[in-house]
Amino acid sequence: MKNVSMIGCGNLGINCAEVMATKHKVVGYDVVPRNPANFLMVNSIKEAVEGKDIIFIAVPTPHDKEYGGETPSSHLPPRDFLYDTVINCLIEINKYVDKNQIVVLVSTVLVGTVRNHLIKYIPNATFVYNPYLIAMGTVKQDMANPEMIIIGTEDGSTPEVLVDFYKTLMENNPRYEVGTWDEAESIKMFYNTFISMKLSFINMIQDVAESNGNIDVDVVGNALMKSTKMITSASYMKAGMGAGGACQPRDNIAQRYLSKKLDLGYDLFEAISVSREVQAERMAQRCLDFGNTVCIVGKSYKPKVNVTVGSPSMLVGHYISKHGGFLNYYDLNTGDNFFPKAEVYLISYWEDWVEQIIWPKGSVVIDTCRKLAPILGVNVIHYGNTRLSNK
Repeated sequence: MKNVSMIGCGNLGINCAEVMATKHKVVGYDVVPRNPANFLMVNSIKEAVEGKDIIFIAVPTPHDKEYGGETPSSHLPPRDFLYDTVINCLIEINKYVDKNQIVVLVSTVLVGTVRNHLIKYIPNATFVYNPYLIAMGTVKQDMANPEMIIIGTEDGSTPEVLVDFYKTLMENNPRYEVGTWDEAESIKMFYNTFISMKLSFINMIQDVAESNGNIDVDVVGNALMKSTKMITSASYMKAGMGAGGACQPRDNIAQRYLSKKLDLGYDLFEAISVSREVQAERMAQRCLDFGNTVCIVGKSYKPKVNVTVGSPSMLVGHYISKHGGFLNYYDLNTGDNFFPKAEVYLISYWEDWVEQIIWPKGSVVIDTCRKLAPILGVNVIHYGNTRLSNK
């Protein structure tokens, strides 16, 4: 049994603490009077945290009211969450804790917030970022039956004490996704925004049905939601090169046309098309950061084919040339069999023959597949991995 506290006992905190109190000794603190079912509220943060094994923080990180979503907000300047309450809690908690205690923040924060803004306020304790995937109205059920438990630490190491704590509470057998603070923040934020994207997508089909006629959105939606092979699965969820081939890039262009034809009033596919190009240009500029002569390893649009239609590699190559780089390709599938000497090599996809390449000493190899092992005398960079160990 652990001695734990919950700082912030609003709807989220009080319900989660009540679940915790079924197995552990819990106290709570909040600036507003609360009446929990099975744990004690105390009168100060000092009383709440002294001698506790784990201190949870579940205080609000709001936006200004005008960003709430009840009224249009897309025209407003983008803003971060407000962290004043979290910071004030951390400052006060830090006065009464030591490294043997774990301070766990469950409140939602933007990617990079813990490392860049919050950690300086809590140097005396071990700090973990642990956001919950919980819906209001089913807090207790979701707390005990989560899809996953997200845990972030400074270096991505697993805090076994916290994992063991959660195992005593779980009714299901969730997976534990442990990473750096930044990775945990990303999982939480992108999980939520991915849901928003799916809702926008299915609601766009609804708009097409309304404007085009002869379409039941549920027929279309049910067909898509049952398509677990690629759509509702891990497929296409590995970062790397952009979409390619004869269909995906061009289909976005066609859907943009349809959006205008049906006068939907918005064009989600423009964002998809633009993002593909911007991402390719960013990749090209990353290559040119290390030199002006670049060889892209993999010219076709995917492994084991010789088709270059819609090749994301060639899109990156376009931007390399546009920004003054000298470009070559090496791809046994497309007949580009001469392996040139270059300052920078970009691996666009992975095949067995890529493993056989002897990279020139002193070169930079940027691997978008994040598979290439370290090589003596070669600067291997796993694109998309910005941990200190990859620099």
